[in-house]
Amino acid sequence: MSDGQYQVQQATYDDSTGEYTLFLLNSTPPTFTTENVQMARLTDEEIKAGKKSYLKVENGQPALYLTEDFKIEYVHNVTQTQNNPQTGQQETVVVRRENSFWSPFAGSLAGSIAGQAIGSLLFRPQYYVPPVYQPGGVLTGFGGYGSTYDQAVSSYRSRYNAPPAAVRNRTAFRTTGNIRRTYPSGSNVRTTTPSRTTNRPSGSGFGSSELRPSGRSSTTRRNSGSSFGSGGRSRTPSRSGGFGSRRR
Repeated sequence: MSDGQYQVQQATYDDSTGEYTLFLLNSTPPTFTTENVQMARLTDEEIKAGKKSYLKVENGQPALYLTEDFKIEYVHNVTQTQNNPQTGQQETVVVRRENSFWSPFAGSLAGSIAGQAIGSLLFRPQYYVPPVYQPGGVLTGFGGYGSTYDQAVSSYRSRYNAPPAAVRNRTAFRTTGNIRRTYPSGSNVRTTTPSRTTNRPSGSGFGSSELRPSGRSSTTRRNSGSSFGSGGRSRTPSRSGGFGSRRR
């Protein structure tokens, strides 16, 4: 991806890989996939001036600048360790995928996680880890943050006493030697087509799909530096809600 700014129409995060897939306007190619991307909130001045959520690439380093209400489609993977009858070896298999949304900066003006200190950090690119995943709502805020991804993961561990989902999945991959997705015969993973009328995910909403062994499988790519976790939920994101909180 060449250096520059690209308006983000839609974004998806997959916690099996820690990868973000971004759908960009007026970009060739129109999609961009990355891991461990930094994020920052647009300033009030930028929003008043009509600035939309965008991806900035500078010296090859991507960073997302998002409005407070921007929602990232969140794909949560439920895994099990099973014996492969063909090889006799254990492998980690994705048995179900659940779809939700994550709004990293919803209620960010409250800055309730770290008092006033977090306020100024919101407008500088930082690494963020989603809060613990819960189905059926919008995940708001973040579970950990830091100037490096390792710091964000450490922050998450301190808060939840557990690793983020993508870190856990990557560890499982190293342990079993394989993470395999199984799908019903003839089916494929759902792909999201970006809408031209919104800068937010245009999927059908929440839900899950059962994945049953059928002999069809694909191996997911793993890079050494990625991952993300899961979160608090909110059916209606609130401007005054605390980060990582569970709202009903």
